[in-house]
Amino acid sequence: MSASEDIWSQAVLSPCATIAQAIRNLDQVAIKIVLVVNDRAELEGTISDGDIRRGLLKGLSLNSSIASIIHRDALVVPPEMARDMVMQLMVANKIQQIPIVNENRNVIGLHLWDEITTPPVRPNLMVIMAGGKGTRLRPHTENCPKPMLLVAGKPMLEHIIERAKLEGFRHFVLAIHYLGHMVEESFGNGERLGVRIEYLREQSPLGTAGALGLLAPWPEAAFVVTNGDVITDIRYGELLDFHLRYHATATMAVRVHEWQHPFGVVQTQGVEIVGFEEKPVARSHINAGVYALNPDALGYLEAETHCDMPTLFERLQAQSKRTVAYPMHEPWLDVGRPDDLSLASDAV
Repeated sequence: MSASEDIWSQAVLSPCATIAQAIRNLDQVAIKIVLVVNDRAELEGTISDGDIRRGLLKGLSLNSSIASIIHRDALVVPPEMARDMVMQLMVANKIQQIPIVNENRNVIGLHLWDEITTPPVRPNLMVIMAGGKGTRLRPHTENCPKPMLLVAGKPMLEHIIERAKLEGFRHFVLAIHYLGHMVEESFGNGERLGVRIEYLREQSPLGTAGALGLLAPWPEAAFVVTNGDVITDIRYGELLDFHLRYHATATMAVRVHEWQHPFGVVQTQGVEIVGFEEKPVARSHINAGVYALNPDALGYLEAETHCDMPTLFERLQAQSKRTVAYPMHEPWLDVGRPDDLSLASDAV
């Protein structure tokens, strides 16, 4: 997250400002940086306390222009850069502030170390689909709902909630069906985890999107949906920010899946051989089971009617609603088979 506009916009000075004005700005705004912006709204550079002290040591006075002390090669980032990368840049360059600029080098935000390492609480809802029977995981799921299976000593569901909590999410809705009472008995209202938890109780399996038709009232803002058997390091907050930035109605997290053909492939045109490819690798995007939706997407669901998430996306596309893919590179595991349980324990 970047510093709120109310803060960073107060740290903007003209290149014609004096050193005394820069000192006053650093003291009053207290974010340890001045953003120098010209009359075309372009960032010319930044000024820190160290820049001012070096200028004074060279003989400049408080009434001198800041022009000669501007750090004109200041590190900047585009708005779409992921938080992890911004943090890595801060650590590598030993800085605590990085301006966010658009393609015209206009300042549109400011990353601050204190804010980027402590995400603010998000009011957005997170829905976790936890009603599946986990047939492929039998016998583990004969007496235990799949999201309650232990991974590294804790239910998968708890891992998901704790990770989302680190991203600032505090309000969760769990869609339950198969052995749902076990989920409710374990998590209750969420007080044990320091969050708020409510439940959607499916009378029959409604699919990965159908349960959302039970939401009442609809969320007031965009919300995140995840399958309850997906263990991943995805940044749920960044998925939501991506969704909002692209003004989408629905966003699907996708992963690149690679599959190597076990044989050499012969390329032909009619009976003519035109080429060979030795064990080619096919790449495709697969659904990662994590989504961001606008509230109006719920209007394309029918109450108490089964619907999978890809079907909902198709309905939205048919109505010319924008649906986008969020490419993820983070570790990800869909826990669908017994062997996946041990893999998941190694992953968390």
